[in-house]
Amino acid sequence: MVRVVETTRIGRVTGPGSASRTPERFGIHGTDLGILWDGGDGRVRVLFGDTYGEGWHGHGAGPADADWRRNVLTFSANRDLEHGLVLDDAVCREDGVARQVIPSGRREVTVIPNGGIAVDGRHYVHYMSVRRWGPPGRWRTGHAGIAVSADGGRTFTKPPAARWPNRWRGGNRFQIGAFARSGEHVYLFGTTNGRYGDAYLARARPEDLLDTRGYRYWTGSGWSRRQRAAAAVFAGPVGEMSVGYSSYLGRWLLLHLDEPRKGIVLRSAERLTGPWSWGEVVVSGREYPAVYGGFLHPWSLDGPDLYYLVSQWGPYNVFLQRTRVAAA
Repeated sequence: MVRVVETTRIGRVTGPGSASRTPERFGIHGTDLGILWDGGDGRVRVLFGDTYGEGWHGHGAGPADADWRRNVLTFSANRDLEHGLVLDDAVCREDGVARQVIPSGRREVTVIPNGGIAVDGRHYVHYMSVRRWGPPGRWRTGHAGIAVSADGGRTFTKPPAARWPNRWRGGNRFQIGAFARSGEHVYLFGTTNGRYGDAYLARARPEDLLDTRGYRYWTGSGWSRRQRAAAAVFAGPVGEMSVGYSSYLGRWLLLHLDEPRKGIVLRSAERLTGPWSWGEVVVSGREYPAVYGGFLHPWSLDGPDLYYLVSQWGPYNVFLQRTRVAAA
């Protein structure tokens, strides 16, 4: 088990007043998420969701004419996270403004990144193709998939074979995803579109990551080719997720949004297949209204201080949090 000692907000990562001056340097005035993974080159990748520039109204997403980009990618090499997360560079347009890296199609309202991982020199991002927004915490996706980059994240493609289609009524269990690497497999946690499904688990060998036919789904006792055979590794409701192995605690850690508990929850387990702890709320929506996200910094998993990124809808920007943990 893991005991939460304390949680502290370190500071703003994006938007006005951020240490990296993202409006002035990258045209990032408002954005959310901030998915992190080790790029294998001494830098982490930090991938944001819907991003707005000049003309952003300062509260929530939009408008579309405020230089809307569905996602943007930045880089960070700093390890002194106690004083904040510094963004060194971004994938930019010719005018120096951060540009969209995962393409979007005409039938997609937006393309939202969920999780990222680098494997054998390639970068893989699980994304969801949003068709329609609904009430808070609910939306419809046409599919989810994996985008891949062979040039360090500057450009991504979305192979059709690496997609999980979602029917009109929804229900596909891998529309939101989070990656983890263990042994010879890459694991993918998944849940349905929105923030009210259970958590499921799949795995694939690195060479099969871009073909959903190569994935196997955890049934509770083994691995099956059939997604319908998948059993929940823990009950929801689950929103966006992030997973990492803490060498300090000797356990897997998982962050996710829990709407009924109104905050970001930290769970732990000895194995990816569980059993997973009930977990504790580490960032409360009562203290930080409309908080969501919760993406672990991969370089903070070897000590008692976990660093991760969260978003708030009102400021519609990203913040660095620190939670000190101990073995229970």
